[in-house]
Amino acid sequence: MPMHGHFTLEGFGRYVPERILTNAHLEAMVETSDEWITTRTGIKERRIAAVGEAASDMALKASLQALDNASRKAIDLTHIYFATFTPDAICPPTACILEDKLGLKNLPCMDISAACSGFLYALDAACGAVALRPGSAVLVTASEVTTSRTNWADRATCVLFGDGAGAVVLSGREPKPGQAAIEDVILKSDGSLWPLLTVKSGGSAFPLKLGDTVGNDFFIYMNGPEVYKNAVRAMGSVCREILEKNNLSMADVDLFIPHQANLRIMEAVAKRLRIGPEKVMVTVDRYGNTSASAVAIALAEAVATGRIKPGDRVLLTVFGGGFTWGAVLLKFA
Repeated sequence: MPMHGHFTLEGFGRYVPERILTNAHLEAMVETSDEWITTRTGIKERRIAAVGEAASDMALKASLQALDNASRKAIDLTHIYFATFTPDAICPPTACILEDKLGLKNLPCMDISAACSGFLYALDAACGAVALRPGSAVLVTASEVTTSRTNWADRATCVLFGDGAGAVVLSGREPKPGQAAIEDVILKSDGSLWPLLTVKSGGSAFPLKLGDTVGNDFFIYMNGPEVYKNAVRAMGSVCREILEKNNLSMADVDLFIPHQANLRIMEAVAKRLRIGPEKVMVTVDRYGNTSASAVAIALAEAVATGRIKPGDRVLLTVFGGGFTWGAVLLKFA
């Protein structure tokens, strides 16, 4: 069904930590090389959260930037949706912690857990809030300290991940220049494939007991070849679906922002969609895979650096554990 009403991204924000971990640094930590990492992932460096820097801290910085970009104050917000798989704590929701850091009270706040797809899932939920109450102003943020769940002894995964946060302010207002209308959202999942990409330890099915030591299940596990195949197939398929549904083709897309997981995956999806590299937004080389925040960071960076022009149509797509995936069409005023 078509979306009815205005669903406008008014402001965009991003934050990445100061500390840079290069491939050369990783060569000293684990058996790997810059050539091996670059060839297989396209990643040259990634950002690492400072000691004590939590997901809510990074989200606060991205959120304040998004509010400023939207010419809004925190007091204007009516909802906070926080996408993450690395929350500050199991309880309370990190959205509530962010609410407090913004100096707010009495808002509906919730975390959304959809792994690397979390930002798009949160956008869809925010559209629901705006559809129900068109006067809403929803802060949608995605923030991940993925390195808190990274096994630095596992060379297959430790080279991939970085930390960071992105944020947008979504409202029911008509878009102004520099703002974006959400034209459509499609989300999908396949729970039967969850064992291929998971963090088990600490969940109710894999509880910890007093005195337990940290084991491999505490960290990200990924079956790389299977994730690669499913990610390429799923993102390519959902992008074609959303374009066909809206009577568009890739020729109508001015900028393509895929999940920043791995440059090889991104290039394979672009090839399937027959979109040239000049139209693909790439940040994975500098930030690594920042999970739910990856597309949010890339979108905010594209806006801030002038990569997106008035009238541009932007296609976002994501893929993550669950498996979850999806696509969003944006049209900039």
